[in-house]
Amino acid sequence: MSALISAGQLILALSLLVVIHEFGHYIACRIFGIRVNKFYIFFDPWFKIWSKKIGDTEFGIGWLPLGGYVKIAGMIDESLDTKQLKKEPQEWEFRSKPAWQRLIVMLGGVIMNVIAAFIILTMSHLVHTKSYLPVENVKEGIYAYPYARFLGFESGDKVIAIDGDETIRYEDVFSTKLYFAETVTVLRDKDTVDLTMTDTLYSFLKNGGKLITLENYEFTIDSLVADMPADKAGIKPGSKILSIDNRPINTFGELREVLMLEKGKEMSFVVDSKVSVDTFDIMIDSTGKMGIYTSFPVFETKEYTLRTAMKYGWSDAFESLNANIKGFGLIFSGKEKARDNLQGPIGIAKAYGGVWDWSKFWRLTGIISMILAFVNILPIPALDGGHAMFLMIEAITRRKLSDKFMEVVQIIGMVILLALMVFVIGNDIINLF
Repeated sequence: MSALISAGQLILALSLLVVIHEFGHYIACRIFGIRVNKFYIFFDPWFKIWSKKIGDTEFGIGWLPLGGYVKIAGMIDESLDTKQLKKEPQEWEFRSKPAWQRLIVMLGGVIMNVIAAFIILTMSHLVHTKSYLPVENVKEGIYAYPYARFLGFESGDKVIAIDGDETIRYEDVFSTKLYFAETVTVLRDKDTVDLTMTDTLYSFLKNGGKLITLENYEFTIDSLVADMPADKAGIKPGSKILSIDNRPINTFGELREVLMLEKGKEMSFVVDSKVSVDTFDIMIDSTGKMGIYTSFPVFETKEYTLRTAMKYGWSDAFESLNANIKGFGLIFSGKEKARDNLQGPIGIAKAYGGVWDWSKFWRLTGIISMILAFVNILPIPALDGGHAMFLMIEAITRRKLSDKFMEVVQIIGMVILLALMVFVIGNDIINLF
């Protein structure tokens, strides 16, 4: 069932984003009087699920959920249908329009994806997230794990900027900005300190490494899990852990760090139960747990207003774009492997998860909308960016590229895209095992 839910979310998201993207091309064509022969959600090789002709356009749904398309009259596209080009150009054809109009048509889908990402993420903040945690409201600051301490962080620091951009929300602190950070600015007591990050930070965080958290708070044991090590040892609710193997424990972060480092080991806990201070030998299980629930602070959050939701909807959209650009940069520079960083439809479906969570669905869909915009604007023939590149060459040289040339580069582009598709889907399948 969880696999069906994951697939259902992916199909719904793709359907929505394909309609939005293709509508961008469609509406631009209508503005400039260009005829659109087909408007399809999903591809329809050999057969289609549904279609209906309205005016000059056949609207339909294909069976292959890997995208969608609009077939624009008088344009060489991925269908490689050149029959219409043998006739004299008509005023309602793409090829009859000036280069600047054709460029706008080609960019229409990308522009709509950007607008959609902004609207989706803005509404997600207003309807689902509703509030955010300001950095200034966490008086205890961050807890710095070993790698963070190696980079110069100290527990209690407040992260106030990443690469010179002020961090207002902790969501920004823990976002992809940190993955690609070169400099992180922290407030330490009353001093501002700039910390230089290493180029291995991305790999460390991507692989699940702990850097900084909001665990720099004092705690007590709130309750225990029956028959787990702490319960069997006789620890009581309301107790406070003072030390583990003579290492002082003052914050939850210190407790978590020790438990994760000492998995599967028996350790000596000194515990204050308010009645007495006692020592317990407790076995940490293989997952770094001992069977306790602890108290935790309630941080004061701030409600999103329409203004702040729009502000962060815009910044979050472009942060996802920036992260993708930097991620591709790492792949092309050889610092990261494509196999470890590129995902196809199966990987994206897994990201949505097996539980239908509307908050997660809309946020991820907004981010994917920006990723689609980025991928489509790449200067690869058969993509919008490829068409835009050739149109800009035409505008600069004032010479129209021949139909034969455009047909050849479309074939090259399709081969590149098919190879990439085989790679990412194959990679998804390998990662399932």
